[in-house]
Amino acid sequence: MTIWLLRLLGALLMLTAVALALSQAPERPVQTLVARWAPPPSDFIDVRGQIVHVRDQGPRGDPLPIVLIHGTGASLHTWEGWARVLARERRVITFDLPGFGLTGPFGGQYAADDYRGATYARFVVDLLDQLQIARAVLGGNSLGGEVAWRTAVRAPARIAALVLVDAGGLPSVPEVIPLAFAIARVPIASTLSEWVLPRGVVEQSVRSIYGDPSKVTPALVDRYFELTLRAGNRHALAQRLREMQRGEDASGVATITVPTLILWGGRDRLIPPATARDFARRIAGSRLVLFPELGHVPQEEDPARTVARVREFLGLP
Repeated sequence: MTIWLLRLLGALLMLTAVALALSQAPERPVQTLVARWAPPPSDFIDVRGQIVHVRDQGPRGDPLPIVLIHGTGASLHTWEGWARVLARERRVITFDLPGFGLTGPFGGQYAADDYRGATYARFVVDLLDQLQIARAVLGGNSLGGEVAWRTAVRAPARIAALVLVDAGGLPSVPEVIPLAFAIARVPIASTLSEWVLPRGVVEQSVRSIYGDPSKVTPALVDRYFELTLRAGNRHALAQRLREMQRGEDASGVATITVPTLILWGGRDRLIPPATARDFARRIAGSRLVLFPELGHVPQEEDPARTVARVREFLGLP
């Protein structure tokens, strides 16, 4: 019996070694990702020494640009469907937050490894300053939603309206946590994930945030997977998840007075719809629109239906 157990253990160790070898995913320099993921109108700008991947589309004479902020693990690409439609009449700015997409980890004049919501809100104000935008309509999904409302609290004179899409920052209890997030929150596992990352882990994570997982295509998984491999992003993700405190500074939400549209996926299991109703209660005069069949990234899962509500909110024909 002992011999058979040793043989079984040896076989398992061999299979594990083979799996690890096949799952090796070394970091990729940003230069190797630009050709595929930053075609025109992508650009890179300097914000206090931080090089930021940004897209600035639509009429430059728009006095009230629309600025959209993505969520954890995502990138500006999540807004492509909205940007195509809104940029016909409005200036639309999307960008990769530090620690994600092609922007990469915080650098320049920013402290390394500080990915708190308040830090991101300061960064957004700096970005508006660099782009010489006095006031904007600010929208965000998930982490981006938290950053959006934090920015409105921090610099109310700079924000004309808010669009919160499955936004974070209020107390909530997730029903499901994407596998990649769960791994990143465990110190030893997150360190290992900086060297080994099966594509299947990313695919499972993306599928878990969609209301209809069948909409998750290989091309979509490729985007999330490759941008996760950008040098420094996996470490930044782990730092962000360790520093995240649901509900921190949530009392500030009630001070928001600008017109606010709240969009939510009814099948969001990461930040359930109860949080949408909590936002609606806290922000006087806000509008809540629920999409029963969509998940945590409704702007990505069904851009046409969701952007139609944004156009209506902004008074676009």
